[in-house]
Amino acid sequence: MSKERKSWQEKLVDSKDLPKVVEITGKMSTRWGTGSVCIPAPIEVDEIMKKVPKGKLITVNQIREIVARKHGATIGCPITTGIFIGIAARAAEEAAAEGKINTTPYWRTLKSSGELNEKYPGGVEAQAAHLEEEGHTIEPGKGKKPPKVKDFEKVLVEV
Repeated sequence: MSKERKSWQEKLVDSKDLPKVVEITGKMSTRWGTGSVCIPAPIEVDEIMKKVPKGKLITVNQIREIVARKHGATIGCPITTGIFIGIAARAAEEAAAEGKINTTPYWRTLKSSGELNEKYPGGVEAQAAHLEEEGHTIEPGKGKKPPKVKDFEKVLVEV
């Protein structure tokens, strides 16, 4: 008897024992320095993404900064934050497919350098279409780099 897979929306609200703040030790310190890291809950990342208004954008690093500040940590975990951004995007698409409105505008969340996220539902093409619809200009990627939003720094939300 196989267990039924959780939907993306179920994964989004399954916070397990998160958020939690842990000290940066061992191998982590060579990459992240000293202090503490906050591992956010998936729903917490989604709530931040939901607050980005039309015409504005946010980066993964800004989300990490918000999470760290909220929990008194030195940094927000880059790995789990990235994973939870992906879960939020898929949960939003799943909810939209079910006819729900006002889902998370995940396409407004960019990589740190303004690049589009190829892991979003529909890839960079779908994200670019959403962003262009909201008035943003997309610059083509260079080499292996994905496309990015032109002058994205000018429309970032305040954190």
